[in-house]
Amino acid sequence: MALIVQKFGGTSVGSIERIQNVAKRCLAAQRAGNKVVVIVSAMSGETNRLLGLAHALTAVPNAREMDAIAATGEQVAAGLTALAIEAEGGRARSLLGHQVKVLTDGAFTKARIRTIDHSKIQATLEAGEIAVVAGFQGVDDDGNITTLGRGGSDTSAVAIAAAIGADACEIFTDVDGVYTTDPNICPSARKIDRISYEEMLELASLGAKVLQIRSVEIAMKYKVPVHVRSSFNETPGTWVTSEDKSLEDVVVAGVAYDKNDARVHLVGVLDKPGVVAEVFAAIAEKNVSVDMIIQNATSNSEGRADVTFTVSRTDLVRAKPFIEEVASKVGASAVKYDEDIVKVSIVGLGMRSHAGVAAKMFKLLADEGINIQAISTSEIKVSCIVHQKYTELAVRTLHDGFGLGKPVG
Repeated sequence: MALIVQKFGGTSVGSIERIQNVAKRCLAAQRAGNKVVVIVSAMSGETNRLLGLAHALTAVPNAREMDAIAATGEQVAAGLTALAIEAEGGRARSLLGHQVKVLTDGAFTKARIRTIDHSKIQATLEAGEIAVVAGFQGVDDDGNITTLGRGGSDTSAVAIAAAIGADACEIFTDVDGVYTTDPNICPSARKIDRISYEEMLELASLGAKVLQIRSVEIAMKYKVPVHVRSSFNETPGTWVTSEDKSLEDVVVAGVAYDKNDARVHLVGVLDKPGVVAEVFAAIAEKNVSVDMIIQNATSNSEGRADVTFTVSRTDLVRAKPFIEEVASKVGASAVKYDEDIVKVSIVGLGMRSHAGVAAKMFKLLADEGINIQAISTSEIKVSCIVHQKYTELAVRTLHDGFGLGKPVG
């Protein structure tokens, strides 16, 4: 008997018919002799509808109330899924984040999980029932409802799988698995059978929408095998697992892109120790994540430097006031913003042992007349900022240039 966590995304529970299909899959897994825990997202489009109501009242809604509103989507989906399982002749019990209990910090709209009390899940399983848990949500020390950010149901699923010692965590979605790049942009993209936690973590952080980044972090930390597969067929998907020699042989595993970046350029800040620390401490204090950072001395002003960095566009609106405040403190002559950019990246374990991968990437882009505005690297990835109008061309060029459309072997 295996202990399985199954997570179903918004499209998988997007209608009554699809919820009934989910119920059948859950029961099939249980009747095959497994203990089953189900994590559900809100029905497709429901979270956007709920947040739209809040934004109709105020341009910048209170984050605590936003979480209280958004969490109801998963509550409805969990209740409906439990009812559907019972209608199919099974037994199920829905559990919300505060009932499980998923204890988080107090960072509303992007809370992080601290601990999970899985005693109610275990009691439900021991009673022969399927536990249907509302994803995306938790509760802080003060009893406030919190949410885990976009895609947070993935995080809920993997964290619960780790907490209960599940044998596998199946992420059911509207795609067949993890692809070498976005098939909507590149027709030659192919499904990957197995990918390492590290590669998946990089792809998720660089814009791949299949898995939420924190879910991959948790899976890697606790060695939870994750199977990404389609809700609408029985085809095997992509296993996200520990790396081995066969995975290391692949130089580039995938190409990702992220249109949600914006570039911030601080012109002429004081070039002395502590200034950059002051800038990014102020930004971190406001819970805004920074990605690429470039500092270079200005050519026409001694003792001054330009500092450029990227943040997500979703954070930029609320970040502008305190960015400009700290820019003034460090003597910047101007602050400039650019949202017409995209980050394109290549990822692969094989980069560790193969020279010239970055040079090949730069040449492929240059041959297409694509100018690179900024570069960031790690041991297994290279990212470039280019103008947004080149998104599709850059992705296709890199994907086919590194031979990712060819069958393995």
